[in-house]
Amino acid sequence: MHLRVLLFAGLRERLRRDSVDLELPVGARVRDLLATLAREQPDLSASLSVCRVAVDQEFVAADHVIGEGSEVAIIPPVSGGHDGPAAYQLIKDRPLALADVVAAVAHAGAGGIDIFVGNVRDKSRGHDIARLEYEAYEPMALRVMQQIGAAVEAETPGVRVAIHHRLGVLQIGDSAVIVAASAPHRAEAFAACRAAIERLKQDVPIWKREVATDGHAWVVQGP
Repeated sequence: MHLRVLLFAGLRERLRRDSVDLELPVGARVRDLLATLAREQPDLSASLSVCRVAVDQEFVAADHVIGEGSEVAIIPPVSGGHDGPAAYQLIKDRPLALADVVAAVAHAGAGGIDIFVGNVRDKSRGHDIARLEYEAYEPMALRVMQQIGAAVEAETPGVRVAIHHRLGVLQIGDSAVIVAASAPHRAEAFAACRAAIERLKQDVPIWKREVATDGHAWVVQGP
């Protein structure tokens, strides 16, 4: 069967393209796909061991059988809508709005709202930073953000979570991510906000490219 495999972040930069085409036998598993990809694209082989695989926008295990016509993506280690104050948004063309994120979680029973704002800093790895460039596997990123919010909300009654993340080019001082969590009491809001940002950094397929003033650049975990 023929598969087009999507690439992101450092993998995409290494091959200078955003996908590769592979031929696999019917009934092939994820481990077979990775072995074939490593063999046909040796420039990627050293990185694949730390990557995860998504099939139809869901993370899968090595023994998962890949169906013909599936959407397959190789997900490097990651950092991290709809109209109005939506709970989950990826925003490209405007700055993040703190008021929108707060409005998405505010309600009459919310005695406390905790907020995390992640901003672009001016130094990293001993270099002065000129800008950051964020990219995402967008459909899956939104889905995983929603799953994280639902999971955190399910853990504590009364909790609501919202996550807004920028994509594209960001300058020093710009906000890359805002997470808000509301709850009846402050301790629950603090815990929910921390859980949401930590899970976002681990699971949501969003990457940042740090560009230094001296020209050095790295693709690293975001936000």
